[in-house]
Amino acid sequence: MLLIKRLKSFRILFLSALATIALTGFINDSSLSFSAKDIEREDTKFNLPTRKDLPRLDNGRHYPLVPNSPPKVASLLVYLEQALRDSSTPNDQMPLLGHQHQVIYRVLSRDIPFSKQVLINLPLKWRSVAKKHLAARREFLKMGHGSAPFLTLPAWRIIAPEPAKKLLAYYQKAELSTGIEWEVLAAVNLVETGMGRIDGVSVANAQGPMQFLPSTWNERGIGNGGNIRDPHDSIQAAARYLVRRGGLENILKGLWGYNNSDYYGRAVLLYADLLREDPRAFYSIYHWEIHYMTAFGDIWLPNGYHQKKRIPISTYLKMFPASSPPPTLSSNQIKTERG
Repeated sequence: MLLIKRLKSFRILFLSALATIALTGFINDSSLSFSAKDIEREDTKFNLPTRKDLPRLDNGRHYPLVPNSPPKVASLLVYLEQALRDSSTPNDQMPLLGHQHQVIYRVLSRDIPFSKQVLINLPLKWRSVAKKHLAARREFLKMGHGSAPFLTLPAWRIIAPEPAKKLLAYYQKAELSTGIEWEVLAAVNLVETGMGRIDGVSVANAQGPMQFLPSTWNERGIGNGGNIRDPHDSIQAAARYLVRRGGLENILKGLWGYNNSDYYGRAVLLYADLLREDPRAFYSIYHWEIHYMTAFGDIWLPNGYHQKKRIPISTYLKMFPASSPPPTLSSNQIKTERG
């Protein structure tokens, strides 16, 4: 009964229904930071940092920029957290706002002194949210500590995820049938494939939106004859798998079955906590994009990325320079634009 009441309350909050994926690697965060004097203002609805000469995708989007002034970043974060939760924010603007939100946290997670200054400038409400985001990201960075940086990009296809409303319905259905909280399932979906954006096979041969090994999928009571690449089927199977691994008694133990790392489990639960505290936070992470940490920095793999085999990063960036984190800018090169 309590579960049903909680889900009803959740549906009231969601009148209509985002990575990131948490890959680990190496980046020079200063390449994404810009001084306050580099920012100009223009009278637009969404004031996101921009620069005229940045390389852009065909749709006009560019790699998000992050000011290096702590008060400026804090102000931008507050704006983004509110706008991404606001049902009046135009749907076509949500991807830009979500991506900006994601890149800020990826940058701050690797610069502890700077992030502390940003936190000091945040209101208490958003400071708590930011601390959880940073803690989650840093758990994934610990997973990759000591690993050699990537020199090639993966053989993936990046696709649009299922609509948020459908994903939420799949998570809720799985919770009702298994008892595994929808927030945990959403967090797993986020860190495994960026809510299903990654259409590819992992180095361990894991497949689909929730990254199942075919052998696990075919176990009795897991895949249940469904399609490993189907978002609905894979989310239901993930819930059943977490139950089998003891997730109802100890969700951290269940997550260990997904990835044998306490770092992974703690990160997933931190994202789940953010959703428990405010289900509208789902809109933020739903709009996170795919980033791949490499020796060349934090490479953005936008929707439409498609490589049938691994490709040298230098080769890819010559063809698609907008995927590369921008170099440090000189003054007066950044203004703001409609998000």
